[in-house]
Amino acid sequence: MTGNPAFEKAYSLAIRIVNLYRHLSDEKRVFVLSRQLLKAGTSNGANLAEAKGAISDADLSAKVSIAYKEAQETKYWLSLLKDTGYLDEKLFKSLFADVDEVAAILFAILKKTRINNRTDH
Repeated sequence: MTGNPAFEKAYSLAIRIVNLYRHLSDEKRVFVLSRQLLKAGTSNGANLAEAKGAISDADLSAKVSIAYKEAQETKYWLSLLKDTGYLDEKLFKSLFADVDEVAAILFAILKKTRINNRTDH
C-alpha cells in the first residue's frame, strides 16, 4: 500500500489511535469510549485498503465515503475524551489535526470520484 498518501496517513493515524487506546485502557480505565475511538479511528485505513480493490468507481466512492464518515466519528470521540478530561489539550489537538487532514483528503477524493461519475454517464 505504499505510495498512496491517503492510506499512509490513515495508517499512521491508526497507529496513534491504537497507542492511545492502550494508554486509555491501561492507565485511565476508559474502556467504552476508548473502544469506540479504536473502532472508528482504525477503520479509515481499513476502508481505504478495501477501496484499493474496488471493482467500480461507485464501489471506490462507497468505501471512501465510509472512511470519511469514520473520520468524522473519530473526531467526535476525540472531542468527547478531551471534554471529559481523559485527553489533554496538546494530544487532542495533535490527533484531531491528523484526523482532520485524513478527512480532508478523503473528502477531496469523494468530490473527484463523484464529479467523474457524473461526467461518465
